[in-house]
Amino acid sequence: MAISKKKNKTKVAQQDIFIWQGVNRKGMKTGGELAADSAKAAREQLKHQGVNPTKIKKKPKPLFGNGAKKIVAKDIAVISRQLATMLNAGVPLVQSVELIAKGNENANIRHLLNEVGHGIQAGSPLNEVLRQHPKYFDDLYCDLVMAGEQSGALEGVYDRIATYKEKAEALKSKIKKAMTYPIAVLLIAAIVTIILLVFVVPQFEQIFSSFGAELPAFTQAVIGVSNILQSHGPKLSAAVIVGVFLFVRAYKNSRKLRDRLDGLLLKLPIFGMILNKASLARFSRTLATTFSAGVPLIEALDSAAGASGNAVYRNAIMTIKSEVSAGMQMNIAMRNTKLFPDMVIQMVQIGEESGAIDDMLNKVANIYEQEVDDAVDGLSALIEPMIMAILGVVIGGLIIAMYLPIFQLGKIVS
Repeated sequence: MAISKKKNKTKVAQQDIFIWQGVNRKGMKTGGELAADSAKAAREQLKHQGVNPTKIKKKPKPLFGNGAKKIVAKDIAVISRQLATMLNAGVPLVQSVELIAKGNENANIRHLLNEVGHGIQAGSPLNEVLRQHPKYFDDLYCDLVMAGEQSGALEGVYDRIATYKEKAEALKSKIKKAMTYPIAVLLIAAIVTIILLVFVVPQFEQIFSSFGAELPAFTQAVIGVSNILQSHGPKLSAAVIVGVFLFVRAYKNSRKLRDRLDGLLLKLPIFGMILNKASLARFSRTLATTFSAGVPLIEALDSAAGASGNAVYRNAIMTIKSEVSAGMQMNIAMRNTKLFPDMVIQMVQIGEESGAIDDMLNKVANIYEQEVDDAVDGLSALIEPMIMAILGVVIGGLIIAMYLPIFQLGKIVS
């Protein structure tokens, strides 16, 4: 079954939120909020939903922000699970979308789902409607939906999509946990150190100047660093900010730089191991989900390459795709890259021979997701004492540097 990728990059304009009151088909008073271009458009939307509006007014915008949360990947995962549950319960697609929209507190999500619902009611296939919102529904998501629509098993495919999204978000959360904690602690340590050097050390320097004696080399070095920060602090801060800005800009604009950094990250001690396992888990989970949904293997490999999250794995998977297209077995193509562990290759080989490659890949994904989870927990336990040791050395070193002259003066006096 071939899956064509039709992309529509239609940009959706930001709409206003309207508060409304009205009477539904049963004659009961009702009310709520909806997103629309104008009050007239809001009135038409309500009538289309079977509501006779009696009062519509634009919701005042708050002093800060736009009054609605941004739609993040976790929201899409939740929506996918809700849709899967309702479709499996036999609720029609349009009604499912409307019910989820009404029950969501985020105005942006309600607006998005209302647009999806209107597109379906207008006769467009769900995958084409979703492609009009590429910011929230990527090609992989839309291709899976298309496969479900073409096979007549949308509810089963949506269950796979929801599981895939949930697993992907859980894995992303683990990676963030592994990276965020040490960076945050070291950043706080750097700020505390700078504060001590800029505000505390100069006070000791004034005291030492009255001694009239030569200071220890360690103390002189710390005072020298303090003087540099006081004299050139603004310039150094500006240089750091500009450097970070230029690096981020270069990172966004240069694929070569991103690919090089991806390769370096995989070689980092401890963190590299976690990132390797995370990429293997993403590859396995994505390929298993797409293949089991009926997407051809070649196109499934395309999706897996994009979802791997690392340029080294992306390039390797694209090499596998070209060799599989030429008739080579996938396990042999994987072995040729010299990147995938033997266990993964053997599981793929068993899957190819038994015709259950999606089951084997799901098992691989489960294994590596669990290993990432264990590694992150182990890393947290390992990093805490290491960070405490670093903080002790830095802060303790500054304290020793400041008290060394006092200790020496005490010896001279005695």
